[in-house]
Order: sequence, then C-alpha cells, then structure tokens
Amino acid sequence: MKPTEMNWENFSEIIQNNQTKKWGLIPLLQKVQESFGYVPPETIEPIAESLNLYPSEVQGVLTFYAGFSTEPKGKYVLKVCRGTACHGKGGKSSLRLIQKDLDLEEGETSPDYQFTLETAACLGACFLAPAMMVDREYYGKLNPIKVTSILGEHRKEKGED
Repeated sequence: MKPTEMNWENFSEIIQNNQTKKWGLIPLLQKVQESFGYVPPETIEPIAESLNLYPSEVQGVLTFYAGFSTEPKGKYVLKVCRGTACHGKGGKSSLRLIQKDLDLEEGETSPDYQFTLETAACLGACFLAPAMMVDREYYGKLNPIKVTSILGEHRKEKGED
C-alpha cells in the first residue's frame, strides 16, 4: 500500500472545518494524518495560515509529539518495546528477528509501504513482556514462533486491500 496521494480538495475541507479553532491544531493535525497516513510537509504552511499561527509553531508541535509523522509510514506500524521488563525477557531477540524477517532497521518503512518498524522506550505492557504493537493492537509474551505468526498474519492481509 503506497502513501495516499496529496488530495488538496480533501485537505481544504479538513482545513475549512477546523480553521477558526486555534486550540484545534492537534486535532487538525490528527485529521490530516488520518486522511493521508502522515502530515505532508507541504501542508504545514496552509495549516499555519488557517489557524493564524507561524509555520514554525506547527512544525514544533509535529516534531514534539511522537504520534505525528511527516514521512509516509507503512500500512502496519510495528512498535517493539525496549523497556526494562521486555529487555530482560528477550525483547531484543524479537526485534532482531523482525529486522531480519522484514529486512528493515529501526525507523524504516518497507519499499511496498506494508510495514514500518519502530521501537518504544516502553509500551506500558510490562506484564506481557516481551511485547510489541501492530498499530494499536498489543502482542505479548513474544517468542520466535509468535513473532513469525504475527508477521505472517499481516502479510496475508496485504492481498485483501
């Protein structure tokens, strides 16, 4: 799945529905990201103008919050926990297995935009250690068989879109 092309008509509609709400920068950025899969850099100035902000203020919010991305991400975003509990229970080997299986390093997206691999300082699921997330779904008590199964499950879904 490739990133959504920039649809300026759709973007204009999002802006019109939110432009009078200066407090609405974060919800506006969230709507743009939901629509396009990321916040395209070329949208920063129009967003700033619509909310009577400086582009640097919009950029500051984008870079401060880890939930926003100005780069296209894969259909599935994998977040592997690097927290103490997960590390102690073998999380690093799960990460290495995923890296090898997908041929990706941390922060990279597969050329077909199917997967993006990220790590997190802590996913807050220590009782599931070692843990990872695929989008908003948690997977825990990881082992090589389980990791391979999770990746296979999401590869299967590729053909259904």
